[in-house]
Amino acid sequence: MTEGISVSEFSSIKGDTALAIMAQRWFPDGEINHLGFPEELRIIVDRGSGSKICDIAGNEYIDFMLGMGPLILGHAHPSITRAVAEQVAKGSTFYALNEPIIRLADEIGEASPCAERIRFTLSGTEATLGAIRFAKAFTGRHKILKFEGGFHGGHDAALMSMAPAHPPPFPQAVPDSAGISPTVPPEVLIAPFNDLDTTAKLVESFAPEIACIIVEPLQRYLSPIAGFLQGLRELASQHQIILVFDEVVTGFRLAYGGAQEYYGVTPDIVAYGKGLGGGFPIGAIAGRAEILDLCRRRQSKETRVYQSGTLSGNPISAVAALATLEELRKPGIYPRLTELGARARKGLREVFLRADVRVQVLGDGPLLNVVFTELPVTDYRSSLSGDRKKSLRFHSELLRQGLFVNPYGRIYLSTVHTNEDLDALFVAAEKAIRTISQELGSKQ
Repeated sequence: MTEGISVSEFSSIKGDTALAIMAQRWFPDGEINHLGFPEELRIIVDRGSGSKICDIAGNEYIDFMLGMGPLILGHAHPSITRAVAEQVAKGSTFYALNEPIIRLADEIGEASPCAERIRFTLSGTEATLGAIRFAKAFTGRHKILKFEGGFHGGHDAALMSMAPAHPPPFPQAVPDSAGISPTVPPEVLIAPFNDLDTTAKLVESFAPEIACIIVEPLQRYLSPIAGFLQGLRELASQHQIILVFDEVVTGFRLAYGGAQEYYGVTPDIVAYGKGLGGGFPIGAIAGRAEILDLCRRRQSKETRVYQSGTLSGNPISAVAALATLEELRKPGIYPRLTELGARARKGLREVFLRADVRVQVLGDGPLLNVVFTELPVTDYRSSLSGDRKKSLRFHSELLRQGLFVNPYGRIYLSTVHTNEDLDALFVAAEKAIRTISQELGSKQ
């Protein structure tokens, strides 16, 4: 038996002692990602359908994590499973042009305001990495400006000041992972999200060196204040800097045209992922032709950008994406998603208000986040006032009551979530707050 696990406790929920032991044996911390739930609350998922998942012990959960965002149509949507099954019989990958990927490019091009050319990847991480590389090649510059707390995937530049425990003065970047070359931080400038004045001063100081400004239009769960994204657009244009929207989360989620449509700002390049594939691995880089054409073979060696991948453009992910987009184009889909998100945020605020607990319920469209603080939260540093231990305790209680959620707050909603699912969320939240309050009272 491996150390650090109580198999009797673990397997009582999971239903299979052997699998529990194998998971702990082979995966660091016994996990395949970084969820961070206490060991006794980890589940081994068996299947999913609609807004629900079941673990291998047969326990059902309402899923508010949705694979950390990709499942905008819920689990095992019939249109996606049918399209994938039909394509599997024809072939899974070709490393060549195929009908589904061409049709998908055409659909993205029609939906995305900035798209004149498109390149495919297998993840959002690859898409943001490629977008930054295109920007550096096009401008001949080597610094990027990103926003503190913004997440752009797992590559080195993206892992600068994503979640610093002790943020240094702007624009200094600090790595969020070991193993990153010391040459990377000096190439990344860090600015505060929603602070256009500070950002403008940084841009004006470093403009001749900045290749791109990369931003999540909705940073994690923080909505942009009025004029912020428009100001970034103006700054980028003024200084010939490439503006990159990381729409891995917001693309096809806030609106069919993503954050570009929702907030009315058009970048030079956009990176897609998550919801585009409906649960299948895919990413895309879309943007101005003169930038993305740098990957053409006829480019000189000095200016040509390498962007390729063995499984990029595979027809399985393409048909899943096409089926997803077809569903999202149906009348009433986005008003329904927007209404679900608004009702969820309003309902949770009312729960906390009745319990006299000071929190911020943030987000936009069909996603939200609970931050345990009474202070306004508009950027990463103000979010640090949140009580992360209380957040983990609260979301652990939700899991105990049959809601599968991100332990640190973000809740995703899908087209298949119902008002009954939201009612269950409100009831569970009320019970969770009561439990936590009783525990705190008993310790005083």
